Amino acid sequence: MYNILVVDDDKEIVGAIEIYLKNEGYNILKAYNGKEALDLVNKNDIHLILLDIMMPEKDGLETLEELRKTKNIPVILLSAKSEDYDKIGGLNLGADDYITKPFNPLELIARVKSHLRRYVSLGTIKKEEDGNVYSTGGLVLNDDTKKVLVDGKEVKLTATEFNILKFLIQNKGKVYSIPDIYENVWKEEGFGAENIIAVHIRHIREKIEINPKEPRYLKVIWGVGYKIEDEK
Repeated sequence: MYNILVVDDDKEIVGAIEIYLKNEGYNILKAYNGKEALDLVNKNDIHLILLDIMMPEKDGLETLEELRKTKNIPVILLSAKSEDYDKIGGLNLGADDYITKPFNPLELIARVKSHLRRYVSLGTIKKEEDGNVYSTGGLVLNDDTKKVLVDGKEVKLTATEFNILKFLIQNKGKVYSIPDIYENVWKEEGFGAENIIAVHIRHIREKIEINPKEPRYLKVIWGVGYKIEDEK
């Protein structure tokens, strides 16, 4: 059974989310501010976090920044429509996704299942039985050990970053639009995914490229999409 931590200062929202996710078979832990959330993360095996942005004591962005120093747990931000700037800030700090309040319960459940699938497939919970190694130039992705090397040096990617890079390097040389990438990695339709994909792509470049502004591997084809360069 997967443990999901729900963090929001609105107890009614936390209670509603608890009902939705318990009906799907998940175990729910609850916190009402960032400090409580970090305490629970340190004391429990958490598989996914639903994290509100605006909270007292320690807000969601501060909590996320602290969390990412040591943990690679998938984080879905919960935000109001007026908090677009904070959504992007959250993605920059390492959030995997966001969902806007008020949200559709079915959408929330779908997002949770999608991120848990990718977290499991990354091998953080269980090791893949089979895997492959994909490479181009000095960039190597090992889908068995779940490691990425650049010129022999390991780089640390989040679960989402790993899966985006894996999809692109498995299909190196091919150009994929933002909806294509989102649908193949998230396994759902990619409407309005521009900000999410753009931020994750930038993070991947910062980690695998010597000069992210002049990328060797992860290229943008303006007006079309992204590709991993096929270097023989």
